[in-house]
Formats: sequence, C-alpha cells, structure tokens
Amino acid sequence: MAYDDVILRMGEFGRYQRRIYLLLCLPAIICAFHKMAGVFLAGQSDTRCLLPVEKLENATYGLPADFVNVSYPVDSKTSMRKERPSQCRKYDINIPSTVTTLDQYYLFATTENKKWNTTSCENFVYNRTVYSSTVVSEWNLVCEKSWWLATGDSLFMVGVMLGSMIFGYLSDKYGRRPIFFISLVIQLVGGIIVGVAPNFVTYVIFRSIVGSTTSGVFLVAYVIALEMVGPKKRLIAGVGVQLFFTIGYIMTAGFAYFIRDWRMLQIALTLPNILFLVYWWFIPESARWLLTKGRTQDAKDLLQRASRENGVEIADETMEVLLNDSNEDTTPDENKPSLFDLFRYPNLRKKSLLIFFNWFINSGTYYGLSWGSSKLSENEFVTFVISGVVEIPAYFFLIFTLNRWGRKVILCGCMIASGLFLVATLLVPADMDWLTITFVMIAKFAITSSYGAIYVFTAEQFPTVVRNVGLGASSTFARIGGVIAPYINHLANVWYPLPNVIYGAAALFAGLLSLLLPETLNKKLPESIQDGEQFGKKVKKKKKKVMDQQMSELESLKPLKPQENGIHEKQNG
Repeated sequence: MAYDDVILRMGEFGRYQRRIYLLLCLPAIICAFHKMAGVFLAGQSDTRCLLPVEKLENATYGLPADFVNVSYPVDSKTSMRKERPSQCRKYDINIPSTVTTLDQYYLFATTENKKWNTTSCENFVYNRTVYSSTVVSEWNLVCEKSWWLATGDSLFMVGVMLGSMIFGYLSDKYGRRPIFFISLVIQLVGGIIVGVAPNFVTYVIFRSIVGSTTSGVFLVAYVIALEMVGPKKRLIAGVGVQLFFTIGYIMTAGFAYFIRDWRMLQIALTLPNILFLVYWWFIPESARWLLTKGRTQDAKDLLQRASRENGVEIADETMEVLLNDSNEDTTPDENKPSLFDLFRYPNLRKKSLLIFFNWFINSGTYYGLSWGSSKLSENEFVTFVISGVVEIPAYFFLIFTLNRWGRKVILCGCMIASGLFLVATLLVPADMDWLTITFVMIAKFAITSSYGAIYVFTAEQFPTVVRNVGLGASSTFARIGGVIAPYINHLANVWYPLPNVIYGAAALFAGLLSLLLPETLNKKLPESIQDGEQFGKKVKKKKKKVMDQQMSELESLKPLKPQENGIHEKQNG
C-alpha cells in the first residue's frame, strides 16, 4: 500500500485536508475543558474553623486580625511557604454558656490569659470571594480529607488511561469515525451527570468516565488528522492539534472566572459537545484504516473525492497502481498485527519501551505542572492562564525547529531543560516567589515542547497497522504518569519544593534515554510490522564494513599503472 504516494499526488495539505483537519482540531478544545476543569471544580478556598459562638449558616470568613490571633494557631507549613493562621485547627477555648457573641468570645479569650491547647475543626467556614461553591466546600474536602481530591484527580486519569486502551483498540477494529462519535455522546451524558452529582463518589465515578472519553475524542481525531496529510506536513498537523488543546486550556480559566459555581461550570464546559454531533455528516473514515482493512474500493472513492476537491484528477488506473505498488516499499505481515507485536520483535520492543517511558514522564510532568500552576500565586486564574499561554510559543518553537533539528534532539533537549529548571527551584529563596514562578513557567514551556514532539515522534515510529493502538498504548503509559501526578502535587504540603524536584529529576533521566530512539525526520512511515522492525536498525555500519572489504579485495586484484601507483603513494604519504 503506497498510500503516501497517493497523498503526494493529490496534495499533501490541500483544500480537502485543510477543511477536515480544522473540523477535527476543534474537539481538542473540549477535551482540554474536561482535563483542566478539575483545577477550578475543586478550587481550594481559604478556610477557618467555625468558632463555638457562630452558626454555620450565618458565619462569614472574614474576622478582625485580633480575633484571628486569639482563635487560631499559626501554621508555617503551607503551599505558599508563608506563615498563616491554621485552616485546620483552632484553640480549644472552654467558653461559658453566657458567652454568645464574637465580641464576648474575644473578650473572654484575651482576659483568661491561658495557654490554650489546639483541636481539629469540626465545621469549616470558607472564603467565598473567589469561588461561590466548589467540590471542596460542598463536601468539606479539606485538612485530613484533602487527599480525597488527589484520589479523585488520580481516578480521573485512570479513566483517561482505560479510555486510551479501550478506544484505541476499538478504533483500530471498527474504525476511527464511529468510535469518535460514540465517545462524544458518552462525554456529553457523563459530563452532565457530573454537574448534578449528589455526592463525591458519584462525582468521581462519572468524571472518570468523562476522562475516558477524552481519549476516544482526542486521540482518534489526532490519528485521522495525521494520517490524511503528507510526510512534510505531519509536523504542522500534529502540533496544530496540540495548539487547539492549549486554546481550550486557556479558555477553561475564562469559563471559571465568570462562572464561580462548580456545578454550573461543569455544565457549561460540557454543553459544547452537542455542536460536534453534527460532524456525522462531515467527517469521513480514515482512508489509511480502510486500506488496512481491505476496503480498497471505499478508500479509492474517498481519495478520489479528496483529490477532486483539491483540484487534482487522478485516473482510476493510476490510483490502482499507486495503492498496489507495495513490493518495494512494504514488507507484508504474515499474521494479523496486534499490540503484542510491539513486544515480539527486539527492535520494536526496545523502541516501544523507550517511547512508553518518555510518555509516562512527559505526561506526569506536564499535568503535574498544569494542575499545580494555580497554587504558585495568590491569583490562581492569572498563573493558570500564564501556564497555558507559555504553551503557544512552545508549539511555534516546534513548528520552526522540529523539521530542522529533528524530533530526537528536540525531545531530549527540552526534557533536560525542563528538568534543570525544575530542580533549580530548590535553590530559590522563600521570599522570591516570582523567581520560582519564572523557573516553573520555563520548565512548562520546555515540557510542552517535548510533549508535542513525542506525539509526532510516536506516530511516525509505529507501523500503520498498529499506529492507533500504539498511540493508545503510549497514552496508557502517559496516564500512569497522570495518575501519580496528583499525589506528587499533594507532597507540597509536606515540603514545598518536593514536587518540582521529583518532576525535574525524572525529566532529566527520560530526556537522556530518548537519545536511543531512531530519528524519523523526512522518513517514510512504516506500514507493516516488518517495516516497523526494520525501521531504525543499526545495520548501516555493518553493511558499510562489508562493502569496504569487498572494494578492498577488488582493488587488490586490479593491476595499477605506474602513474596511478605514484598518485596513491603520494596520497597515502
């Protein structure tokens, strides 16, 4: 199957490809909504313990400084490395029944002049100036229950991981198009149920289901978009999809800024799915997938329609010759390809394991920094947006360098740079938060570039017959990193720099390992499993050695003329 030859003949990125590509990029925005919404759905407002003289329904967060000082101990272990009144404990002041107001409470606490013990909060008062309602304030997921949030985010990524496996397999078996639309419908229904969840367990379960559908929508759209463009346009096509994800990333903060109630925010982020259901009449099946399934005539019809829209006429006989011209370019597979073939052959196994590990580190670092960015300053909307905005120059950096410097150099260099800047945050003084933010944003720029590069790099490494399932498997390992990231971020409550140190060290190590992968720049995509096994094998040196030996033997048998011998002697001298 010389599919690339047909694409080159019809146009690598003609009018047809541009139209379908733009339509496929837009759903990436809603996938970003769901992946990033957790930062604001579970926004963590400041809290304080409810005082004995207050009633929960009437209490407000703000108290005079003097009242705070006599009521709450100071807590130096905060995510901002600054001392502040404890949000989880209060002084255990035994007030008499005659004390019924805050003024009386303050007077009693100060005149008694005792060293009070501390006790845990029974009820909490939330600062609602930023959020009117969040998952945290609705179900009191603070202090001893704060790890529930990390578990909820982790289970969301478990859903994404399972979706990568399930929808990757289904799209390879039943087609990219039907799985894309099934995922959209499940995402719509599941997202609405999340918005009306009566308890935290229901919220987590259905949000995990929504997470699984982001793989069915995003990965399938990504594969269709990449498979329909020519070799020289794969970079722009791959990076472009990521850029639309970043747009959704930034828009999430915009939605959250204007919608401060978590239920309304969740519904608002879910309803755009309805618009994409009309794609049923516009998005075709992948021609590459049709060819791998033996549906050659359907693929021909699709390619002919695309060619005509691009203003190119390809005769049926020419199309037949191009699609069947596979003897020289492709080694057919004897057995039906599957994911296990990636581990059955030594070269494919080595490449697959390296790719999977790099996805694991890239994803864990990327999502860890993305979800944790809002806690870098007091204004979490601003830092979240900045964390998203730095991705835009990161993707343009890829566009201008990935085809010049190569995939491997970018992947390795960016991961090492990200690791160095994250580890460097360990050296930043406590009173220089702006420098910490700068280092983290540079690291976010670098890890975004490497994450964008590895999408393109991976799609070009795997053979067509298992490309989607290969991307799905890669995404599965990536989600393991995402599953762990919420717990790593939670370690900031133990030691503030610890998450950045963990992410930085891991990125450094994975970046160095990526040097073992073969370059794919301007290389023909492998079609079969055998093509994938041969791709990147280090056989050139051996072949060159044999050829040099053969040439040496021929030279020794060839009689040299006197003048030629003199030239050789001069050159050798």
